[in-house]
Amino acid sequence: MKKLFILILLFNPLTVLSSEVEIGGLLLDNTRSRQGHEFFTSFSQLWQDVPNTNGHVVVIKEIVIPRSGTRLTVTLNNKNIFVTHLGRRQSPIKDRVEQAVLILIEAMAQSQLSQSNPDLATNGW
Repeated sequence: MKKLFILILLFNPLTVLSSEVEIGGLLLDNTRSRQGHEFFTSFSQLWQDVPNTNGHVVVIKEIVIPRSGTRLTVTLNNKNIFVTHLGRRQSPIKDRVEQAVLILIEAMAQSQLSQSNPDLATNGW
């Protein structure tokens, strides 16, 4: 009887619905090359430390350019905020990742400011 009560308590849909689940922002990987994966891995490690990411979707897209390298684009809520080119040879990408994260933080702050400020109307009135 005691086990049945515990099972009912654990699998009760009301307890599942009453507990709030908070999901932060999404970081999506659309890279193909080794350099792209390295960029994404470094970026995702820094992304974990970024505060107030709720409601933001960040996508890292990669376009491989034959004989030239790769172009990485960081988008925030369907807006391009950072674009970089990585050559075919291995180059340190730590500086580019840090620059991308700083630009991302600034873009997120600007989007929060424009959404919450009543003085900045989108229609001009």
